[in-house]
Parts: sequence; C-alpha cells; structure tokens
Amino acid sequence: MKLTFKDKYSDEWYFPKNRYIISETDDKGLITYVNDLFCEIAGYSEAELIGQPHNIIRHRDMPRAAFADLWNRITTRGFWTGYVKNNRRDGGFYWVFATVLRHVEPDGTESFLSVRTVPSREKIKEMEILYKELISKE
Repeated sequence: MKLTFKDKYSDEWYFPKNRYIISETDDKGLITYVNDLFCEIAGYSEAELIGQPHNIIRHRDMPRAAFADLWNRITTRGFWTGYVKNNRRDGGFYWVFATVLRHVEPDGTESFLSVRTVPSREKIKEMEILYKELISKE
C-alpha cells in the first residue's frame, strides 16, 4: 500500500502523520537499517540505501550549522531533535521532525537511530526562514 503522496503544485512529498520513518547508521554515518516508509518517501530501494552515507538524502537548503548542532548535541547529550528538509531520489523533497539517538554498545561501538515524524506546516515555515538566514551566513 502506497503511503506517500506528492503535492500537485510543487515537488514536496508527504507521508501520514501516524507513521514513522526509521533508519540506523553506524559510527561513520553509513546506513545499516531503513524501514519501508524511509525507502518509499526517499525514492530508493533498501539495497540502494544500505551502506550509503546518510547524507545521500541531504537537501541543499539544509545549513551546515543545523548538522553541527546535531553532532554537538548527540555528543554531549546523546540525542538531538530538529527539523530537516530531505532530498528524494527524483529531485523532490520532504520535511521531517527528527529525533536522533546515540546508542553505545558495551564494547564502545556507537550507532545512531533516527525516528522521523511529520512536522507542522507552521514549523516548516519557521525553519525555511531560519535556514535561509543560516545559509546566507555560511
């Protein structure tokens, strides 16, 4: 059953509010797990994503400062939450509210779990303004 749909007036894609996009990466940022919704919304197969750097879906509208904050908070607190605009394989895009959690195994090996939900349209509008401002300062 197809869960995603495209806005007929733009290249933005959407997914249901009651669903979660889930992925996991290793300590180098390489994808080790994706759920079906991640594949559907990003437009890639699982085989195309596993082993790839997670930034394969990074959108050019995302400022470097947002990812610097992500890594700083994961390092200091073990988690991060924020709004992310991602690329689809076909050139479209989609917004998510992401929670990223660091997991440390007893042997010290780290992995990162990301769970994404649908953000509100109001927050997306706020983030578009903020991210344009941050990019202009890069």
